[in-house]
Amino acid sequence: MPRLTAEFWVQAYLRRLSLANIPAFVVHKGDATAGAVLVKSNPLNGQASLFHRVYGADGQRIWSLLEAGAEPDMDKVIANQRSFDADLWVLEVEDRQGRTLLDEDGLFG
Repeated sequence: MPRLTAEFWVQAYLRRLSLANIPAFVVHKGDATAGAVLVKSNPLNGQASLFHRVYGADGQRIWSLLEAGAEPDMDKVIANQRSFDADLWVLEVEDRQGRTLLDEDGLFG
């Protein structure tokens, strides 16, 4: 199965979040074709969670929790990730309920 470009996936994801009235924005634009994507879930309570795509046991790509904790600490994790991956996309989803929609069909890309 052909893979979507990173930029196409990001735009589709942002649109899906918009349709669900979940604010989100691009913090850092990575490589349009093949950049990895990091999603920061910010429930606006001083905490945050970081998600990234990995391969599951069945070989399919899944979203997995990378790290969670105080928001400033998660920003440091992001800065560290960006220091060795200039192609990294960083998206921030701001939802008091912590919704990211990453578990919905079609968002594994």
